[in-house]
Amino acid sequence: MSTVVLAVAVLVAGLQAGTYFTWSTGVMPGLARVDDRTFVGALQQINVAIVNPLFVATFVGAPVLAAAVAVLGGPQARPWAVAATALTLATVVITVAGNIPLNDALEAAGRVDAIKDLAAVRADFESRWVLLNTARSVTSAGALAMLAVAALRAG
Repeated sequence: MSTVVLAVAVLVAGLQAGTYFTWSTGVMPGLARVDDRTFVGALQQINVAIVNPLFVATFVGAPVLAAAVAVLGGPQARPWAVAATALTLATVVITVAGNIPLNDALEAAGRVDAIKDLAAVRADFESRWVLLNTARSVTSAGALAMLAVAALRAG
């Protein structure tokens, strides 16, 4: 197996896990301290900004690279890479089925200065989004751990 593929897979998994971990430990706790208008407005802007080539590359790249390691890896690394692939796919499912629909609903609420009940919009979003983000933090960190073990086993 190419050591480069394995190294890039570990790197991309780490970037993905770090992104979700940062949201869980810093961004959302920080936004929990602000008023409803600031919360909704900030997240609407962040949801636009996050759809960029670097984020998309890690989002798509993590499962693709983990699968590549599973296919190309030797028998010692393969089971760990298969587990990493499953965990990265779980991260994608959580995001696509959970976080993105919540982000879309937040955007559909309208411009922050035109929303009549900011508290209700926030209440419909915040706790569910945080729970889902925590779940994908766990799955993406698990994928990183599995790829690290695959790297150690690949020797």
